[in-house]
Amino acid sequence: MEEKLPKIYSKKAILGFSIFLSTLFGGVLLFQNLIDVNKKKEAYMVLGVSIVITILTAIIVNIPEKPISALAYICGFAGGALLSNYFVPKYFPNEEQYPKKAIWKPLIIGIIIVVIIVALAIYSASIENNQGY
Repeated sequence: MEEKLPKIYSKKAILGFSIFLSTLFGGVLLFQNLIDVNKKKEAYMVLGVSIVITILTAIIVNIPEKPISALAYICGFAGGALLSNYFVPKYFPNEEQYPKKAIWKPLIIGIIIVVIIVALAIYSASIENNQGY
């Protein structure tokens, strides 16, 4: 009897979330994949790498006097490429044989997080403007 493989997020989903949200978000998807196949040590290592890349991205994006958002996409692409082209083949050498999870749940969560961050940024900017700074 053949062992039934658990559903995982695809390499493309991990790369896409890394580019458009952050490497941390792509890392969380890969983390979940690894947890689903009982590779906890590897899962936490990937999560740690994702956090470090996300922190480095924040630093790199804010180095110029005026932050360059394109750098965030470039760093997200680089981090996502590392996750999807190094870690996925390393831990899922037969990744194409796994059934794929739908991306709706993480996509909705990502959109909610982005909306909250944008709303907070707009709110804080309006407070600063009303205080006469």
